[in-house]
Amino acid sequence: MLLSLLYVFVGLVLLVVGGEFLVRSSVALSFKLKLSKMVIGLTVVSFATSAPELLVSIQAALNGLSDISLGNVIGSNIANIGLVLGITAIIGPLAIDKDFYKFNWPVMVLLSFALYVMLDNDGVLTQLEGLILLSSLIIYLFLLLKRARKFSDTTTEEVDDSLQKTSNFKIIIWLLIGGVALYFGSELLVSGAETIALKLGVSEGVIAVTLIAVGTSVPELAASVIAALKKEKAISLGNLIGSNIFNIASVLGITSIIQPIAVKDEILISVNIFWMLGFAMILLPLAFIPKKMILNRPKGLLIFIAYCVFVALVFIK
Repeated sequence: MLLSLLYVFVGLVLLVVGGEFLVRSSVALSFKLKLSKMVIGLTVVSFATSAPELLVSIQAALNGLSDISLGNVIGSNIANIGLVLGITAIIGPLAIDKDFYKFNWPVMVLLSFALYVMLDNDGVLTQLEGLILLSSLIIYLFLLLKRARKFSDTTTEEVDDSLQKTSNFKIIIWLLIGGVALYFGSELLVSGAETIALKLGVSEGVIAVTLIAVGTSVPELAASVIAALKKEKAISLGNLIGSNIFNIASVLGITSIIQPIAVKDEILISVNIFWMLGFAMILLPLAFIPKKMILNRPKGLLIFIAYCVFVALVFIK
C-alpha cells in the first residue's frame, strides 16, 4: 500500500513537472510560429494544461481500466468547480465576465449533457462519439478565436512574454522533459491507483473521481490560489470552464478514438455524472443571485462544501 501511495505521489509530481515544461515549450514554439498572444493563450495553453488528464486517460484506457479514464474527467470537472473555484472565491471574490453566460457556460453545459446522453445510451463512448466530441472542440475553438478577435481587448495574462526569446535547443529539451515526465507520471499514477483501489476494496472509478481527479487538478488549483493571493485576476472563471470543455471534448474525445471507453462502474453514470451536471448548472444562478456578476466568499464556501459532501458520499457508497 505504501509503495502504491508513493507511485501515486511520484506520478502526480511528474505530471505537474511535465505539464509545466510542456506549457513552456508549446508557448515558446508558438511564438516561433508567429502566433498571436491571444491565440496562444486560448488554444495552446489550454491544450498543454489538459495534457496530464489526456495521458492518464489514454494510459488507463489502453490498460483496460476505462473507469479511470471516465472517472478522471468527471472528477476533474467537479474538482475544477467545487474545489478550485470554491477555494479561489473564498480567498477573494471573483468578477464574472459576460462571455461566461453568453458563450463558455452554454458550451460546457451542452458538452456535459452530450456526454451523459452518449454514456446513458449504451454505456460505451465509441470511436464515432469520440470523433463527434473532438469535432465539437474544433468548432468551439474556431468560434472562441472569432469572438476573441471581435473583442480584441481581451488580454491573455497566462502567456509569458519572456518565452519569445527561447532558443530552439531549449524548446526541444523542454519538450523532451515534458513528454518523458508526462509519460512516466501517467504510468505510475495509473498503476498506483489501480493497486490502491484493489487494496481498499473500492472501484477504480472511486479512486479516479477523487484521488486522480484532484491530482490532475492540482496545477489549476495552485495557479488559482497564487493568483488569488496576489490579487491578480489571472485566474478567471473562463480558464476553469475552458478546462472542463477541453476535458470532455479533447481528453475523452481523443481517448475514445484510440480505445472506446466502456462504463464498468455503474455509479459513474447513475450518480457521479449528475454531480458533474449539477456543479455545471449551479454556476449560472450563482452568477446572478444575490449579487450580480460576482462570485463572493459565501458562494465559494457553498460550492466548496458541496464538493466535500460529494467526496464523502463517493467513499460512503
